[in-house]
Amino acid sequence: MTSSDLYPVSRLAAVQEATAKAGLDALLLTPGPDLRYVSGYDAKPLERLTCLVVPASGESYMMVPRLELPAAEASPASRLGLEFVAWDETDDPYEIAAKRLGQVAKVGLADRMWAMASLRFRAALPAAEQVLAGTVLRELRMRKSPVEVAALREAGEAIDSVHRRVPELLRAGRTEREVGRDIAEAILAAGHSTVDFVIVASGPNGASPHHDVSDRVIQPGEPVVVDIGGQLHNGYCSDSTRTYSVGEPPAEFASYYEVLRQAQEAACAAVRPGVPCESIDAAARDLIAEAGYGEYFVHRTGHGIGIETHEEPYIISGNAEPMEPGFAFSVEPGIYLPGRHGARIEDIVVCTESGGERLNNTPRELVII
Repeated sequence: MTSSDLYPVSRLAAVQEATAKAGLDALLLTPGPDLRYVSGYDAKPLERLTCLVVPASGESYMMVPRLELPAAEASPASRLGLEFVAWDETDDPYEIAAKRLGQVAKVGLADRMWAMASLRFRAALPAAEQVLAGTVLRELRMRKSPVEVAALREAGEAIDSVHRRVPELLRAGRTEREVGRDIAEAILAAGHSTVDFVIVASGPNGASPHHDVSDRVIQPGEPVVVDIGGQLHNGYCSDSTRTYSVGEPPAEFASYYEVLRQAQEAACAAVRPGVPCESIDAAARDLIAEAGYGEYFVHRTGHGIGIETHEEPYIISGNAEPMEPGFAFSVEPGIYLPGRHGARIEDIVVCTESGGERLNNTPRELVII
């Protein structure tokens, strides 16, 4: 697949239409996921302003520092027919943008816009209400196109290949950091352009869902949670968790791991169009609670994924939004016993016309090394 497939020219028109429908006068998209989603330009976040201005009507344009103009013109954004408005070091790009926009009452700012830029736009457009651009873009970004699903499938296959290597890297006597370093190298070797995170959580560290790595030495008989992900060259992300045991695990752990496996299976099986997002959370959470471990499942069941590892939709109680074909998200229930150990199983799942497709396919049974 090419950048023209993943970042089609038609997307800009769809965003402009959605901007008008939402009652906004313009979107102001600075470097980050929102800008990349709309234009394909993975601009550097700098103190010098780069900003795609998408008015509700009229022509969109890209504000760029003159020294960044070659990079912008070489990016996929060049296919959009945009005017690149290059500004010089002594110019005030916020004032230039404000003058071109004219009188506006409400603008959407990129969700990841730096506070510095937000405040400069507030000063340049004092009469304009500022809201998040995500209120406009979420509906588009949540529904992945077949090409985007293919990109996520490629990412899933790449991270699966890394998990297949984990048993040869994970052994007693090594530190979490040593194992994590080898896993990071494997993530890049598998085709990722970046390593976004590597969690190697052994023994009691496994009870901390967002543990990183440490100098703790892995001991025989310990469970180890390995949660890894990165971004492929195409800009789409991977994320998958498997739990391993270095030798035979404690009986208590083996017992609740089977509960977790069944809960993750139930949540994946619940995916289909029309089902509220919170029902998928409940499918996993109810089984875990019935087994007596409800208080040890301390996070949501999942998050959306695409050009960001965490994006909408969120699979959590209270989110009644119905599933639609193209929704892509993690299903990752966990059980964490403080001071002892923990476990998590995570797959990326896409809602299809008839159910759900898992994009990760390594074994979900406990892998004993």
